[in-house]
Amino acid sequence: MNLKNKTIIFIGAGNMAEALIRGLLANQIVAPQQIIAIDVRPDRLASLHQTLSIRTDSDNANAVRQADVIVLAVKPQQMSAVLATIKPQPTALIVSIAAGIPTHRIEKELGGKPHVIRVMPNTPALVGAGAAALCRGQFAGPEDSQIAETILQAVGIVVPVDEKHLDAVTALSGSGPAYIFLVAEAMIQAGIAEGLAPEVARKLAIQTVFGAALLLRDSSEAPAELRQKVTSPGGTTEAAIRVMLEQKLPEIFWEAVTAATKRSQQLAGQ
Repeated sequence: MNLKNKTIIFIGAGNMAEALIRGLLANQIVAPQQIIAIDVRPDRLASLHQTLSIRTDSDNANAVRQADVIVLAVKPQQMSAVLATIKPQPTALIVSIAAGIPTHRIEKELGGKPHVIRVMPNTPALVGAGAAALCRGQFAGPEDSQIAETILQAVGIVVPVDEKHLDAVTALSGSGPAYIFLVAEAMIQAGIAEGLAPEVARKLAIQTVFGAALLLRDSSEAPAELRQKVTSPGGTTEAAIRVMLEQKLPEIFWEAVTAATKRSQQLAGQ
């Protein structure tokens, strides 16, 4: 989707908004003058303007009047207050990355028939390796999805889902980086406990997680097949995997994702 003639407004200029802006500019999807960032922190806006040459504003209502695309990058608890200050053009696309805020709530608070896309990104977007899912509100169409996908693909991959599945997406990929960080943390501590110097354990663990992720991404084989290839009968890997299975590690992950899904559902209902 060509966005060369689109003005994109980011309401909220935090880390995720900056990641998206940097991705759009780095991939030359839009020019700096097509982006307007809005935030309550003047120093934040000054920094973004200085480093990225984008436009900035402190007036939601004024900026939104110019917008073809409005990215709502505010905290969930700030959403209602922000929506009360804007009146988008009827054709404008509203992309929300606020966790737990359903499309029907945004539609109701804006009034009319706004084109709303809800997105669940994750923090690896900060390094251009994000995984995001999106769903359309009742008034959004295929072209709206294409625009949102173009924006998100600037920092990773994006998949369309039904909105009913976004709580599971939140639990799997939204919270997922923390699971990997915990695994890396445990690997480092285990290496240290076995006598490795902390920096050696850290370098080896991080590179192992990174390399395994690349292999997973680039291989046509399923994770189970890749695991079996490095698990020689009677070898060290088999000894380690046996302990993990005895401790029911897969079940722990299933229960963790289920718990995160339920919590996402609870937050959406608040």
